[in-house]
Amino acid sequence: MLKNKSLFLNLILFVSFVALLSAFFIEYILGHQPCNLCILERIPYAIAIVIILLNYKFSQFEKIFLVLLVIVFLTATILSVYHFGIEQGFIEESLVCDLKNGSKVTSKEEILKQLQEQKVSCKDVTFKIFGLSLTTYNIVISILITINALKIYLNYAKSK
Repeated sequence: MLKNKSLFLNLILFVSFVALLSAFFIEYILGHQPCNLCILERIPYAIAIVIILLNYKFSQFEKIFLVLLVIVFLTATILSVYHFGIEQGFIEESLVCDLKNGSKVTSKEEILKQLQEQKVSCKDVTFKIFGLSLTTYNIVISILITINALKIYLNYAKSK
């Protein structure tokens, strides 16, 4: 466990920036299209950046911000485990994986546009690092952040 709250928050901030920059690099520079769940898995990192920046400005609410980080990364863990289950075939794809087709198409132009779009299934892994999907890394990172944020929160009274 990281004992220094400031170091921990800086580390989460750094990891969040790297995660988002990497996702955008892989998508826009390397050309790997993300699925809908991959895009949703970016949101906790963006929220974490906002929470930590708010914590720098309003440090008197640090305990609340730690709780928010626990909730955000616990949610990220659940989302990533769900995505991993789809990748491995344990769970069927849901409407989340096909949000664009979930809405009603009303015109022939919209139908043609959807046919031209390249769709990525949530079960298809288009990018791996050392043989593991980005979802797998996201699970590990989210669990580590959740556990450490929870430990720091629980020890908050002792360290003040």
